[in-house]
Amino acid sequence: ARALASEPEIILLDEPVAGCNDEETADIKAIVKRVNEEFGITIFLVEHDMSMVMSVCDYIHVINFGANLAEGAPNEVRANRDVIAAYLGEEHVE
Repeated sequence: ARALASEPEIILLDEPVAGCNDEETADIKAIVKRVNEEFGITIFLVEHDMSMVMSVCDYIHVINFGANLAEGAPNEVRANRDVIAAYLGEEHVE
């Protein structure tokens, strides 16, 4: 609520669901979506919970050890071989 009071164009969220259980995470997902859709505010989200990221983001940048690994829509990022290798431990094959 405090972040919305100043009518921002963008809100930065750093690990908003860290330490949350599934119910709390679902509530925060709904709030983030609602703020974006109803108020038209861009949300910049840094998060390790991939379920959260894939369900609320329209566009994703994947950073791995400080380097931009991939970017695109959730379905593009989810299918990216470099992302799969980096985050699921699959050996990268070219």
